[in-house]
Amino acid sequence: MAVKHWSRMQERGNQLGMQILLLSYRVLGRKGLWIVLFPVLLYLFLTGKTARTASLQFLTQVNRCNGVNKHASWRDSFRHFRSFANSAFDKIDAWLGRIKQSDIVYTNEALYKQLDEQRQGAVFIGSHLGNLEVCRALSQHRSSKRINVLVFTHHAVEFNKILKRINPAVSVNLIQVTDLGPDIAILLKEKVEQGEIVVIVGDRTSSTSAGRVIECDFLGKPAAFSQGPFILAALLDCPVFFLFCLKDRSAQKGLFYRVVFEKYADKLALPRKTRQHALQLVISDYAARLAHYTALYPYQWFNFYDFWQNDHTVIRDQKKGK
Repeated sequence: MAVKHWSRMQERGNQLGMQILLLSYRVLGRKGLWIVLFPVLLYLFLTGKTARTASLQFLTQVNRCNGVNKHASWRDSFRHFRSFANSAFDKIDAWLGRIKQSDIVYTNEALYKQLDEQRQGAVFIGSHLGNLEVCRALSQHRSSKRINVLVFTHHAVEFNKILKRINPAVSVNLIQVTDLGPDIAILLKEKVEQGEIVVIVGDRTSSTSAGRVIECDFLGKPAAFSQGPFILAALLDCPVFFLFCLKDRSAQKGLFYRVVFEKYADKLALPRKTRQHALQLVISDYAARLAHYTALYPYQWFNFYDFWQNDHTVIRDQKKGK
């Protein structure tokens, strides 16, 4: 059986379902909605063979990376699914202002404040680990800079339209793209020069350009990472940061969100003669940081497909219609 590229996997849900989710959340609250939605989550878990298999594979690989010789169980996988559902509620809480500043712990907060005070823009490279939505919502109140988020699915755009109906203060600019072409680069270059922020994820391969990847070690196995986000960061000629937002717990604070903000470079240089080598280095560095936090927070990994799949093979099968 051919393995589907992540972009070809049908998102299980629709606009009506999202509207019902948000309305129910406002009426019933988080605990009440969980009771209603638990049978739905269980159904999606039992019938979602592809996502369930990917979850088991991923959690088993994390165990190996952490030195634990144990295969992930269905219970582990269901916990993974529950964590994903919880992340949707966290997004809603963030946009409705229900997450307080006291619920946030920042690493390098002074670095973020320094960037906010400068006229220059920047590129934040995130991932599908944790919940970038919390960072985006909080930035509405903490940053004077306009934030532009590149998204690759229609689902994300529709979800944000609905959020804006219940909270008109939502003003993050979503830019839906299918490929990082010259037109997108020119648009984003203008925005960065105006002091704006560009946010892009670095852990999804291109849905249209087979082979434009760099293979790096990720949790002990080679995985394909798209070159596009890093080439774009170099073209924008501005500071580059890695960004993660992870849900955590401590005895002192209880549940809180840990925002990891790491500066990678003042400018990302990809010299023509050594471009491939330079790309290998920066993507390997990104993959290493992503793996570090993924191993610590495995249940907040929200890529429910075979992350170690061969990009060339998947795109080839996709073109053949398999």
